[in-house]
Amino acid sequence: MPKLKRSENEERATDFVESLDRGLRLLQKFGATSGPMTLSDLARAADLPRATARRILFTLERAGFVATDGKLFTLTPHVLTLAASYLRSSQVVSVLQPVLDQVATAAQEISSLSVLDGDEVVFIARGSPARVFSTGLDIGYRLPAFCTSVGRAMLGQFDNAELARRLKAMRREPMTPHTVTDPKLLLARIIADREKGYSLVDREAEPGFRSISVPIRRYDGTIVAAINMGAHVDRVSTGEMIERFLPLLREGADSVKSMLL
Repeated sequence: MPKLKRSENEERATDFVESLDRGLRLLQKFGATSGPMTLSDLARAADLPRATARRILFTLERAGFVATDGKLFTLTPHVLTLAASYLRSSQVVSVLQPVLDQVATAAQEISSLSVLDGDEVVFIARGSPARVFSTGLDIGYRLPAFCTSVGRAMLGQFDNAELARRLKAMRREPMTPHTVTDPKLLLARIIADREKGYSLVDREAEPGFRSISVPIRRYDGTIVAAINMGAHVDRVSTGEMIERFLPLLREGADSVKSMLL
């Protein structure tokens, strides 16, 4: 009798490595509080039995990702090799970095590149003019998608029904007094941004800060990322963002469309 072929879902369930999943989950819990963490703190944060967390931590220590004095655990710089592997292998980063640098130099402002990760945006690259040294969002920084210009630019990729479902399901805690949290109002704004081809968010993600973003599309029109520029409200008006920043962002986004697969 011929052997029945397993379904894709069955193969995924069988091939799932639970111990690896637990280890990755534990790594992500570092930083839940500032400074080193105890075994009990990490086990509780990752919702793991203490003995399981202990085995995982000592495995990570042996691999060089974790250090301990016998009581407290910290991540080592070796963890950054994981992020470096992503950045080196990401086509979006390699293609967009020169664009970010050009846009930043032309506008004399910091430009950033973000991708959508669940309900959050992650900043994965940035360009800075020579006069700016250390300001701006760090690579790896995460923010809620619903209240950021990059997030709204990328959320526009979903059809209205899917977008409404996502907005209703995601956490929408206010970041500032200006944060829009009503899902119906957010849906209307993101649809309007999609039609305009850009998103401008004013003091919703950070007090006194506004930003403008455009989606990055690959060759077939699929949105894969977003680039933005932002500034303090006392320094740059919304009008200037639209008149001066938006053309630069659009030109940059258009220039890479045929290069992204």
